[in-house]
Amino acid sequence: MKNFEPEIVAFCCHYCAYTAADMAGSKRISYPSNVKIIRIPCTGKVDAIHIMKALEKGADGVYVAGCLEGDCHFKNGNTRARYRVEHVQKYLEELGWEPERVAMINMSAGMGEFFARTALEFTQKIKQLGPNPIKIINTDKNQKAVS
Repeated sequence: MKNFEPEIVAFCCHYCAYTAADMAGSKRISYPSNVKIIRIPCTGKVDAIHIMKALEKGADGVYVAGCLEGDCHFKNGNTRARYRVEHVQKYLEELGWEPERVAMINMSAGMGEFFARTALEFTQKIKQLGPNPIKIINTDKNQKAVS
């Protein structure tokens, strides 16, 4: 998979991470186009099933981006999200997957440069890990069916 371009899903809170992504765009700071942003009211609304569903549907990596620790607009939503991300990481490890495929990132609304840099670094990390194991299994099944 020389030409592997990872598909990244970013669950971004409306108040901070999504605004930071918007700021990056308005400052014309580019970040990889393979990062698909899903705007959510608060990272506390992201459940483990949402992260796992993104991976099941073919995302190579998923990150949850929310407010800075202690600055959540919904009190402790980002703390709940961090706990859920850590839970998913442990679950992935039990499955034999790389837990680094999932991450929690905190930022403020004014951190457009940080958002862009984080998107780039996360994409590079996932490129090194390679495709989502589900894609590899499905590719093998399709090749066997053709032959």
